[in-house]
Amino acid sequence: MKGCKYGTHRVIEPAGVLPQPASKINNDMNIYDNEILIDVSALNIDSASFTQIEEAAGHDVEKIKEMILSIVAEKGKMQNPVTGSGGMLIGTIEKIGSDLDGKIDLKVGDRIATLVSLSLTPLKIEKILDVKPDIDRVEIKGKAILFESGIYAVLPKDMSENLALAALDVAGAPAQAAKLVKPGESVVILGAAGKSGMMCCYEAKKRVGPTGNVIGIVRKESDIKKLMDAGFVHKAVVASAQMPVEVLNAVLAANDGKEVDIVINCVNIENTEMSSILPVRDGGTVYFFSMATSFTKAALGAEGVGKDVNMIIGNGYTKDHAAITLEELRESKELREIFEKQYM
Repeated sequence: MKGCKYGTHRVIEPAGVLPQPASKINNDMNIYDNEILIDVSALNIDSASFTQIEEAAGHDVEKIKEMILSIVAEKGKMQNPVTGSGGMLIGTIEKIGSDLDGKIDLKVGDRIATLVSLSLTPLKIEKILDVKPDIDRVEIKGKAILFESGIYAVLPKDMSENLALAALDVAGAPAQAAKLVKPGESVVILGAAGKSGMMCCYEAKKRVGPTGNVIGIVRKESDIKKLMDAGFVHKAVVASAQMPVEVLNAVLAANDGKEVDIVINCVNIENTEMSSILPVRDGGTVYFFSMATSFTKAALGAEGVGKDVNMIIGNGYTKDHAAITLEELRESKELREIFEKQYM
């Protein structure tokens, strides 16, 4: 039997919606003819989601496990009810539906990372084996379903699975930076010392060339040294992403008193919309990669301060995003070493 390529046949409630906004989906692991069954080994929980769960659980690993198991049992997928976000998974192809067999570049036994959100992926967890709070990773024994429309990356042979997963988890951010940033532009990255932030910094600095200016906004002084030593930014400053005027003043000081062309928001906390909007010139661009972003706060906030800026919602997919992201790790020895040290 063939299901809808977008997975609507899995939706239990409310009827008629797609799997991502659905409150509950069918996570029966008997696949339709146009689905793929994955033997899952790890979940990389979205940063905003994991941060919320960890804080709600009082940083207790056993309570984190309980919360994740409860969400999946209730929804049939890993979608944080507070943030609405999910994450991604890594696993082995166990079975390919008859309608897809031979028509896609996958075979049973391939190791892949899914590049669609866990917030729409049918998932069944048999057991949580380990939780790694430092890297937002949950190692499990379980199964998942990839729909016909689902995107994925076969894990590369020239780097470890964990390294590839760490990068692919945020693949949309550096790939969007590659599309948005032009030579000579001034760019601010909020959350510049985080995983997506560093990759965006690296990509932006490469794109702006010798006449551009990439400014990293970080939380602590040690982050400045990390970014500058690695050569990812032209300048780095400490400022709170939840304090818009503080960020604005820091950016103006680092950009010769001028507003910037682009701000990329990579933080994982709420109430950072205006810190992204205030430093941008009229006609400039704000890219909200953060899943903690409120569209309402961004839209009304920009209106309230009279800012005519282009605001882009953090779509985790853009053309060739996996290839662009993995290539960064091949190009930059510094980036690869940091990822191997911090995220594996």
